[in-house]
Amino acid sequence: MTGPLHRFRALPLRSRLALLVATAVAVAVAAVAVACWFVTREQLEQQQDRALRGANVDARYLTNLYDYCRGASQISPRPYTGLTVQLIDDQGTICVAPGSSKLPVSQADLAVVTHDRPDALRTAKDADGVEMRVYTAPVKGPIDLAVSIARPMSEIDKPLSTLAWVLLLVSGIGVIGAGAAGLWVARSGLRPVDELTEAVEHVARTEDLTVRIPVEGEDEIARLSRSFNSMTASLASSRDRQAQLIADAGHELRTPLTSLRTNVELLARSDETGRAIPPDDRRALMSSVKAQMTELAALIGDLQELARPDAAQPGPLQVVALHDITRAALRRARLRGPELTITEDLAPWYVRAEPAALERAIVNVLDNAVKFSPPGSTIDVVLHRGRLTVRDHGPGIPADELPHVFERFWRSPSARQLPGSGLGLSIVARTVQQSGGGITLSPAEGGGTEASITLPGAPQPPPDPPQE
Repeated sequence: MTGPLHRFRALPLRSRLALLVATAVAVAVAAVAVACWFVTREQLEQQQDRALRGANVDARYLTNLYDYCRGASQISPRPYTGLTVQLIDDQGTICVAPGSSKLPVSQADLAVVTHDRPDALRTAKDADGVEMRVYTAPVKGPIDLAVSIARPMSEIDKPLSTLAWVLLLVSGIGVIGAGAAGLWVARSGLRPVDELTEAVEHVARTEDLTVRIPVEGEDEIARLSRSFNSMTASLASSRDRQAQLIADAGHELRTPLTSLRTNVELLARSDETGRAIPPDDRRALMSSVKAQMTELAALIGDLQELARPDAAQPGPLQVVALHDITRAALRRARLRGPELTITEDLAPWYVRAEPAALERAIVNVLDNAVKFSPPGSTIDVVLHRGRLTVRDHGPGIPADELPHVFERFWRSPSARQLPGSGLGLSIVARTVQQSGGGITLSPAEGGGTEASITLPGAPQPPPDPPQE
């Protein structure tokens, strides 16, 4: 449906702003002009009424006029310039001064004659059709008479007409000037928006996320520019991390795939050539293939976990017993390090988290402790008031490597020969942060490393109702 509003919305923004400014100014100027015209008319009418009330008509002239109307004397044709003078008696008889046009008599005029009211003021047309402002007042004398004094309304109408044209001209100039000023203001104010539009179009066309918009001031446009710069910086950082993740994943996948390919080619060549591989070597090759397949599966699972958006939760959060989840993780850790002694001191603590993800995070921490602990050593696991610590007695982590332990695919140079993808601690940190907690690694007193996970508590869930 096409209408004025639709056509208005179809205009460019600067044209709409200029039109709105011009319209607002036009409405304001029109309101001021109309108010000025009405106030001026009111003032002119009051001034004319005061002039009529203050008109000094000589009583001797009125007596001569009364005698003139009875044919008893002569009178000068028009002694009062600009005034119409006529006498009215109690019968409504009119006596008009020579050179004046007769005015109609109203009931208010007769009431003045009979002294029922002190005076009367009205607007009427004379016998020639000229609109007059008429003031009627009583005349002192032996008989009841009243005199009507009138002035033409053109004395007011002409100045008002001139004023109307002047106001219309000034208003038109003001509206045109306001429209031009509004267009200039719109162009100046929207220049940063034009720059932002050009930057967005450039990014969409070239995918160049290094574009930045200069920020000036603290207004809304400056805030928008800063937000755009922050957005492009975040997108560039995200793209860089994505590229780095792909490169790191490719690097990590290349080693097990190369080894797996070599082993498979050896097995295939043995079958093709008929040269049997010694049983011990064949078992070693098959064990290597299985280990590499397991490593690939773990790496792919870790990559899938990291591919999940940071703001997304692995599953619905629920209140779970951290001590029970830790015990379950400890059972798995003891199976992987049967030669180690793992002690536990777990106080009850409930948290809000996704159970499977939290258990996997704790298992990863325990796996690191098992991996770096020498045979026969001890791993101490303590849970107290929401702080879970895992302390091993391994070689520890150098101070210069601690800032990198939670980075994706980062592995200590001393651990590159050990199995793993370098993603475990990164996934642990992400899972703990999604549950509202934090994780730190620090050197333990006496050697080794202490991993500390802190999670906020949650109300203990009510016990399950007894089954009947």
